[in-house]
Parts: sequence; C-alpha cells; structure tokens
Amino acid sequence: MKKLLLALVCATSLFSQTFTFTAIPDQDETKLKERFSLLATHLSKELDLDVKFIPVKSYSASIAAFRNNQVQLAWFGGLSGVRARIVVPNSVAIAQGVEDPNFHSYIIANSSTGLEKADAISENIKGKTFTFGSKGSTSGRLMPEYFIRETLKKSPNDLFTKVGFSGNHSKTIALVQSGAYEVGAVNFKVWDRELKEGKIDTSKVKVIYKTPAYPDYQFTAHGDLDKTYGAGFTAKLQKVILAIKDEKILNAFPRSGFIKAENKDFEPILTVGKKIGLID
Repeated sequence: MKKLLLALVCATSLFSQTFTFTAIPDQDETKLKERFSLLATHLSKELDLDVKFIPVKSYSASIAAFRNNQVQLAWFGGLSGVRARIVVPNSVAIAQGVEDPNFHSYIIANSSTGLEKADAISENIKGKTFTFGSKGSTSGRLMPEYFIRETLKKSPNDLFTKVGFSGNHSKTIALVQSGAYEVGAVNFKVWDRELKEGKIDTSKVKVIYKTPAYPDYQFTAHGDLDKTYGAGFTAKLQKVILAIKDEKILNAFPRSGFIKAENKDFEPILTVGKKIGLID
C-alpha cells in the first residue's frame, strides 16, 4: 500500500509541474501573444501538462531565461539558438519551420532614396542612414551585416552615416517607411505578412535586395527534460510540435508546418557569427 501511495504521489507531482517556454521578441507584442498563447494551449492539451509562455523584453533576455532554467524550451532565431546552446550544454534543437532552413532577409529602403530592387547590394546605399532590428537578430542583423560586409568590403559603421537597432522587425519597417531611417534590414516573413495585412505603404518603402538563403528559427530544448518530466518526454515534445496542423497556430508563426531540426543544421550561423565578431 505504501509503495502504491508513493507511486501516486510521484505521478501527481510530475503532472502538476509547469512546463515553461519563451521566444525571442521579434515582432510587436500583439503578434507574439497571439502566436504563443495558441501554442501554449495546444501543448498543454497534447502533453497533459500545465504549459505556460513567459514573454521577455529582449533577445538576450530569452537566452538568459533559458540559461537559468526559467524556461525549458525556446523559439530562438539562428543566432540566439546557437548562443543558447553554447551556454547550456546538452541542449538540442528539436524542430524548425518548413521555411527555416532556407530563410532570407530583405534590405528595404525609403522611396525618397531612389534606390531600386537589384540582384546585388547597391553601392548607392553608402552614406545612407541604416537600421538593423535587434542586435542579436539573425535575419535583422547577423546575416544582413554579413552580406553587406562581403559585398561592400566595409563594416556598417564605415558605410553608413548613422546605424541604429530598432529592436524588432515591425519597428524596422515602420522606421524606414516613415523616413526616420533611409534603409534597413528585415525578416522576409514579417515583411510579407505585414504587406499582406495592408500595413505597408509601398509608395513609401520598398524591398531593394533579397539575401541568399540561410538557416534561422528553431525550437531548442534543455537536454535534461527526460529526467525532469519522464523518460521519452523530449521525443514526445518534438513529435507534438512536428504534428501541428492547426491553421491558426501555423498562420500565427507564420509557417506552413514544422520539421525536425538538429544542432548541426545551424553550424553556418556559428561560422558567420564568429567571422563578424558576434560569437566569441
């Protein structure tokens, strides 16, 4: 009887645990709340656990929450995911969007610049004001900066009269559209979505360059989830994410679906990060 009671207590303790996750704040708060509240509800149901989304204010805060085990799962960009897995040994990338192995950034420009779309980054962006997204963004900073450096052979500080960091992709679009900055770098998925929603005035701002493809977003999990939540939990979590078919959840990301991811998929990001000095 004592053994049975102990087993019941252990089981109750396990399923009363809260599973928490976070994400990089790459868009405005309304979009993030919509996306991750839907996901939390879905994961709670499928995992039979209390699942909660914990919002953070910055990319670095998402990594800190993951490092301090305040969250057990995170939706990271390529760079933030690499950084998080460096500081949390045995953590693993488990899933990514169908589109994420072949992600892109757009370079956008205010119409007053006279810049037009081209197959290469134009020399004419020199001397303009330029805004990236977050300092830790893959699509809003790391990869655009890499391609700019590779093409024009200078750092952003040497190319532009002013370099800013908007904090997220939605703000980058708004700043360039308003003329507060003449040129900027933005996540192509955010641009395409906001364009579809009628939030972009194409008479004021336009895409002038699309980068080559690179790997980006992914879900990264702590390596000790099976110890905490029971044997096979990580595999079950991955299976649940990969099986998501709910159009509301997918559209909120926005992704057409999810596929498996591994740490090695993001080695190009590690290489570029080291090359331009964003990873030691």
